Amino acid sequence: MKGPGIFWMLQTAAGLSMAGPMFVVGFEFVRGGRIAAGIGFFALGVVALYFPTYLINRIGGPRTWIRRRFGRGDSSDNEDRSDQSERESAAAAEPTDAADGTDRNATMLDRLRR
Repeated sequence: MKGPGIFWMLQTAAGLSMAGPMFVVGFEFVRGGRIAAGIGFFALGVVALYFPTYLINRIGGPRTWIRRRFGRGDSSDNEDRSDQSERESAAAAEPTDAADGTDRNATMLDRLRR
């Protein structure tokens, strides 16, 4: 059986370090009679607890970062690249904006790479 990895533990520690104080404040508000504020802090704590996991899932993990850095990919990346090359060839057929010489259909990432 494979246990949680070091990266998962770092994500959890980051989430708890942000959410822990919010849970404490929420508990104190509920104990002091301010129920609405307490529930609000509990809700913020839950969001802060899962935010690092959401962020890592959204931008990818360390393996994805390494693949992007060195330009290597797996089979799904190759399919994405073939789709991208089809989009680029279709975009090359369309005229560019004469004012700045950029392609109107280029993604923001493509424009930043140039």
